[in-house]
Amino acid sequence: MKINSAVKLGTVATFAAVLLAACGSSSNSSESSKQTLNWMESSALPSMDASTATDVVSGETINNTGEGLLRIGKESSIHPGVAKSYKVSKDGKTYTFNLRKSNWSNGDKVTAKDFVYAWQRTVNPKTASQYAYMYAQVKNANAIMNKKKAVSTLGIKAVGDYKVVVTLTQATSYFPSLVASPMFFPQNESVVQKYGKKYATNAQDNVYNGPFKLTYWTGTSDNWSMSKNTKYWNAKNVKLKKINFKTMKDPQTALSQYQSGKLDATYLSGQQPKNYKNSKQYVERKSASTFYIELNEKKDSMMKNKKARQALSMAINRDQFVNKVLQDGSTVSTGLVSTGLAENKGKDFNTDAAVPSATSYNLKKAKQLWKEALKETGRSNYSLTLTADDTPAGKNSAEFIQSQWAKLGNIKVTNSNLPFKTRLARSQSGDFDAVISAWGADFPDPISFLSLFTSGNSYNNGKWSSKAYDTYVGDATGKDANNDAARWNDLVNAQKTILNEQGIIPVYQQGKAQLVKSKVQGLVYFPTGANWDFSKAYIK
Repeated sequence: MKINSAVKLGTVATFAAVLLAACGSSSNSSESSKQTLNWMESSALPSMDASTATDVVSGETINNTGEGLLRIGKESSIHPGVAKSYKVSKDGKTYTFNLRKSNWSNGDKVTAKDFVYAWQRTVNPKTASQYAYMYAQVKNANAIMNKKKAVSTLGIKAVGDYKVVVTLTQATSYFPSLVASPMFFPQNESVVQKYGKKYATNAQDNVYNGPFKLTYWTGTSDNWSMSKNTKYWNAKNVKLKKINFKTMKDPQTALSQYQSGKLDATYLSGQQPKNYKNSKQYVERKSASTFYIELNEKKDSMMKNKKARQALSMAINRDQFVNKVLQDGSTVSTGLVSTGLAENKGKDFNTDAAVPSATSYNLKKAKQLWKEALKETGRSNYSLTLTADDTPAGKNSAEFIQSQWAKLGNIKVTNSNLPFKTRLARSQSGDFDAVISAWGADFPDPISFLSLFTSGNSYNNGKWSSKAYDTYVGDATGKDANNDAARWNDLVNAQKTILNEQGIIPVYQQGKAQLVKSKVQGLVYFPTGANWDFSKAYIK
């Protein structure tokens, strides 16, 4: 999932249906009357359409105002959602979900048809969903996305109001994690059709089936609010009455509001983490998310030159960046896939799939490669614009990388820091030279990262392409899907391919330094996906 420079997509997964014992044990009047959480975000909310949203702020909000067939909780555990139970066929290709009786926030019943409609809407080419590729394992999804089959042929059907049957092209071990993600959430067809183009563009032109409902958001406002959804099937165990989200781009302003009691949590950056590390309210969150630089190979022949890409990577002193600039628990990336996401026989994925030269600092070698790249492309110098978010972390990142690249010689780097939503739009339209992008895993499997950079994928903004890479990813999701050893090797070879070619420039794996008031209890955080589940939280 797309992530911003201070808080992360990455990507998506959420919620546990288990209840906190502590939540039910307190019954004092202050708990019942003051269950309001004031939360900081570093970027505004871009979208509430589960079919088209791509970023972590949207994902986090949709995750808490909606619910899929299943929910993901701590340690990536799977829990019941709208589906109270499910079974899988012996060949792993057919899932049967038995739904509980639940309602939308407007009182409509949540039925199996809501899932059929939502899934068909997402894979429909007319919707232009960038997340449609996540449906690749569902029968006929690829053919539908390629306009070769009708949307109605998608491998999902409703059996009555409360049974959903899904047919896959092949067994997919991580499928339960997928259906817990926002892009697989149900949608109320009558509501989508009623509001048309206005659907999900503000708080009112939408309906919600999750623990909370969006009660304030204009579509462009920097602040938004969620309130407890009394129609939610498990509403009696949701303690918070309201959550106020505030976009705070200046870390000092956010810290001041936290200290004055206007915020119950705040993210830290710059010198702040160092100053507060000994506080009992200080927490470091590890994210399954990677920040990397995409280079526009379609726009400029210089970026198609492998030596140029390698030079730009080798010129970045990542250790200095994470330890001296970020200082928030972030670590140097050793690959595209985040460290700690997956392991095989006790070995982390990046232990098997590392290409040290793709993420190491070697200024002497970088200067040599840059000189050769200029000569090979018939240039004596080169100018580029580095695009990044306008958050503190985005500005710090761009300034640091600009200073690093300047050391190559014969290069002029101009920084362009844009609002998150604008930066996303320009990335997707290819309107950039180099852009600092980020991805958070939507589920705990390397394919969540590696599928992004296949030829033609809508998230492959730089348009790097490799037939070998496409084959490895294709085999991992196709012929080797049920062969764990072969699939692991496919994924390892895919990462090695993109790193050897320097298809992207990995920079760092994000850590989040945060202050949280001690009165805030029951927060559920997980490193993949939208990171936060507020349905178990309460104010002590």
